[in-house]
Parts: sequence; structure tokens; C-alpha cells
Amino acid sequence: MSALIKIISSMATRQLLADLIARYQVSSQQQVTAESVGGVDAARRVRAGEAFDIVFLSANAIEDLIAAGRIVAGSRVDLVKSGVAVAVRSGSPRPDIGSEDAVRRAVVAARSLSYSTGPSGVYLTKLFERWGIADDIKDRIVQAPPGIPVGTLVAEGKAELGFQQLSELMSLPGIDVLGPLPSAIQTVTTFSAGLTTASTQPEAVRAILDFMASPAAAELKVKNGMEPA
Repeated sequence: MSALIKIISSMATRQLLADLIARYQVSSQQQVTAESVGGVDAARRVRAGEAFDIVFLSANAIEDLIAAGRIVAGSRVDLVKSGVAVAVRSGSPRPDIGSEDAVRRAVVAARSLSYSTGPSGVYLTKLFERWGIADDIKDRIVQAPPGIPVGTLVAEGKAELGFQQLSELMSLPGIDVLGPLPSAIQTVTTFSAGLTTASTQPEAVRAILDFMASPAAAELKVKNGMEPA
């Protein structure tokens, strides 16, 4: 049997990855372990040379790690596409988010709001700047630390309005997901996986990546609030 395959991913794909591994191991004796942390921390650890076989992050982060020589060029596999959703604490008033103007009004009216340090947070920072409200709301932003779901802060009452990947919000207790951002301002992140240059088991890794990209995995991706890439 092959040695243990180690995977690191961002929090956005934590539950999906767990589901994919469980499904893969129904028909494979390959041992696989996964660790999900903040995407920034995951990329930093891979850059620092920590030993993993597979890295599962945003496509941009994977490309950066390829350029840094930590992921094998040509091994990137696009797995899912994920949009951003909005949440409030369970039982709280549900602001209208049906249009760009409605979302802008909700943000301006919120006493506090939260987003992550990941791709969705970077996008929202730029969106608020484009709307011309960044300075007005900066003191009301409670940025979630790496690895801490925005929904947790919303559930605890630390943020009135929360923005994050739907996959990270949909299974958390204590919040109501209002829905995705409207198409006019939606941002879709592609999450990809790649074989690390440190891996000594490239064939076993490629078998796992082939499964993750196959039609057999599509159902799990949709179940976790994502679309197959």
C-alpha cells in the first residue's frame, strides 16, 4: 500500500475535501489525511517547505506556488467554482440583497460587518472602495482571522452582516444565509489542486486528483454549495 497522502486546503473547501476523501476511500485503500486552515496560512506553510502531497487552494494561489517551485508545473487541476453569499444571525432582520443597490444599502446600514482574509475578502474590499464607502465603514468591519469562519462571528453577534463563500456559511449553526450576492456584483473563485514538488507519490496523487475532477465527484461539489469547475 502507498504511504499516507497529506493534503492541505483552505477552509472554503474543508467539508468538500472531507466528503471527497470519504467517497474515494470507499473504493481505494489509499490512506489520506487532510488539514484545512486559512488559505493565506496554507500557502505560507507550503512556501516554507512543509511536506504535503496535494495543495487545494484558489487557482491564483496554486499558480503562485507553481511559480515558487512548490507545485509541479502542469499538475494544476481546477475542481470547483464558488460564489459569495451573505448571512445574518439567526432570527435577525433579513435585509434585501436582491440587487447591487440593495446590497450597498444593507452594508451602509449595518452596525458591523465581516469578511475573510481570503479571495472573497479581497474582492469585497475593492467593491467597497468602488462604491466610495470604504472610509465610512472601515471602523465597523470585523475581519475574520485566518481559519475562523465569518459565520461564527455572525452567530456570536460580533458582526451583523457576514460575507463569505457559500460553502463556508451553509452548514454553520446560528446564522441565516440570505442568499448569494446578485449577479451584477458576484465574484466566483475557482479552487484548484496541485501535486507538490516535495511529494514522493506522484502516481497516487494523480489518481486522487483524477477522481476529484471526475463526474463521480460532481454530486458532492453541488451538495457543498459549489459547482464543478
